[in-house]
Amino acid sequence: MKPLSLLLAVALGLAGAVSAGPAAIECWFVEDAGGGRLAKRPAALLLRQGPGAPPPRPDLDPKLYLRVHDPAGALRAAFRRYPAGAPAPHCEMSRYVPLPAPGKWVSGLAPGHSCPRALDGPWFMVSVSSPVVSLSSLLRPQSEPQPEPAVITEATAVLTVVTHTPTTRTRLGQDALLDLSFAYTPPTPEAAASLAPGPPPFGLEWRHQHQGKGHLLLAATPGLEGQMPAARDGAVAFAAWDDSEPWGPWTGNGTLRLPRVQPRQEGAYLATVHLSYLQGQVALELAVQKPPKVSLTPAPLVWAAPGEAPPELLCLVSNFYPAEGLKVEWELRGPDGSIREAEGHRWLSALHHHSDGSISLSGHLQPAPVTSAQHGARYACRVHHPSLPALGRSAEVTLEVAGRSGPSLEDGIGLFLSAFLVLGLLKVLCWAAVYLSASKKSEKEVKALHLRPILPFSSIPVPQLLTHGGRLRVWWQNSASEVTQTWVKACRLEQTT
Repeated sequence: MKPLSLLLAVALGLAGAVSAGPAAIECWFVEDAGGGRLAKRPAALLLRQGPGAPPPRPDLDPKLYLRVHDPAGALRAAFRRYPAGAPAPHCEMSRYVPLPAPGKWVSGLAPGHSCPRALDGPWFMVSVSSPVVSLSSLLRPQSEPQPEPAVITEATAVLTVVTHTPTTRTRLGQDALLDLSFAYTPPTPEAAASLAPGPPPFGLEWRHQHQGKGHLLLAATPGLEGQMPAARDGAVAFAAWDDSEPWGPWTGNGTLRLPRVQPRQEGAYLATVHLSYLQGQVALELAVQKPPKVSLTPAPLVWAAPGEAPPELLCLVSNFYPAEGLKVEWELRGPDGSIREAEGHRWLSALHHHSDGSISLSGHLQPAPVTSAQHGARYACRVHHPSLPALGRSAEVTLEVAGRSGPSLEDGIGLFLSAFLVLGLLKVLCWAAVYLSASKKSEKEVKALHLRPILPFSSIPVPQLLTHGGRLRVWWQNSASEVTQTWVKACRLEQTT
């Protein structure tokens, strides 16, 4: 039991180490260099460290090597589930100046005419983006002088806005959820004491940008009274603080829900959280997709004779979105299991747009002439699309190559048996007709009875039957591929008095 307990403890320790996320994040400090140019310098954020002094970084300016205190835990929580093998996130840091929000609907957040003294001093804005998480955080460097020589600068995370869905892919016609959370810590104890107990009022803003156009999608100010702009596209946001601690820190939720998304709703979404003179913003991308349906005709078989080309194949790719990234391939899968590109002339039709925003098109293939060795091979239409797995989706039909010699022995036996069945049926009809006539009339008043049934023939070759002079003659059609319909004179009974 002891080795098992030790192994379990080690596993839990490793899991904790992996889930803790990166200890430091490498950034670029970006500032205006004049003349419309930007200058970049290396910087780093130390999120956690072991016992002792922070790791030395002689390559960094101590003012750009920040040990971040995160009372709300939002930064550490954002990177706790960051995959160990994932690429490092892209991080940029710049100076920030506290300003009131520009929108009239959030003017109530900054009732004063000047920035509070508690917000004086330098500020940094950090923007981190990756496929896993994106965030924006306002850092307040420590204003007290540090002992010389300082190798690192202490900073506090004041406002952090995080999304764990930087890129969301949603099926066409389904609801979309754009995740958003935020955390706020008063920059100083004096600032916290000057406010009423509990979380402060905030403003939440969602904007949509697509194809060079942007508009306000949703706005909300929980804790403030005032008329808000009407939400568009049925958007709903869960805008609220998650806790009500008297002096902070506080965490909140601003997740956006879009019902029954359409293609026009894809694009970039900007989520901004407004506090008094402080704003944090993240960008999200919404991609709308719908996988295609694939069908291939004619099906299930394609007939051809040696040296001839099979009929044209039509691959219908229907009700997909978007049009970009669609690829149609043609394959010929041999009876031996080999797969190669199908030969022949191929082309795609024009796009057909449906009322729900989805798209359809058809792929055409005029196959090359076939040989007898290709009997049993399969033509396949394979479709690749961003909404499908890497192998795509396919449909196939089987190729049947006919021989040059006419009908087979099995076909002849089948036709011969069919002829006897038809002859037996005609005899039964004749006997029934004679019996009915004899029961109703006397033998002297019997008249000639003529029975002429009409027999529709199927699409396969059949023998033609005829009675002449009391004898039965059977002959076959000259061409096995011809389909005919024939009047057959079944029987003739003549009696005279």
